[in-house]
Amino acid sequence: MSQVHRKPEFFLARFARTATDWSGTSLAFGLAALVILIWLITGPIFDFSNTWQLVINTGTTIITFLMVFLIQRAQNKDAQAVHLKLNELVSAMQGASNRLINAENMTEHELKILHQHYGKLLSLAKADTDLTKSHSVEEASHRHRRKIEQIDDKIAPVTGTAPGESR
Repeated sequence: MSQVHRKPEFFLARFARTATDWSGTSLAFGLAALVILIWLITGPIFDFSNTWQLVINTGTTIITFLMVFLIQRAQNKDAQAVHLKLNELVSAMQGASNRLINAENMTEHELKILHQHYGKLLSLAKADTDLTKSHSVEEASHRHRRKIEQIDDKIAPVTGTAPGESR
């Protein structure tokens, strides 16, 4: 991209960031409250005319219109930063599924399948009494089957059934 195109983009990005940061301050809130107070005080002076009402309506509409874009920009940037950080954690963590990198770009159907997959892990984790352990679905499934087999082996001599038989 040429320098000519970067300058306006850079200026707009910097201006939007400054406006976003400033609009979230107590000073900005106080200033907005002061404007409303001044508008209310001037009501009797202007006999609560249509023009008096139009001033506040127009001003708040313009501010709201611009703030929608600033808020959306801030949310998009924050969401992108969070996704990048999560992608870094997933890619760096041994045992984590790399299928989750850029999961925000998956279809709803793909996300539903992953949700069901992790729902299985949650079910197995809820059955586990040790809260300090974490497992993959595959590991937890294998461990869960081993636990059931061990329980069956212990119960079989007491109940007189062979391991794997129904009680």
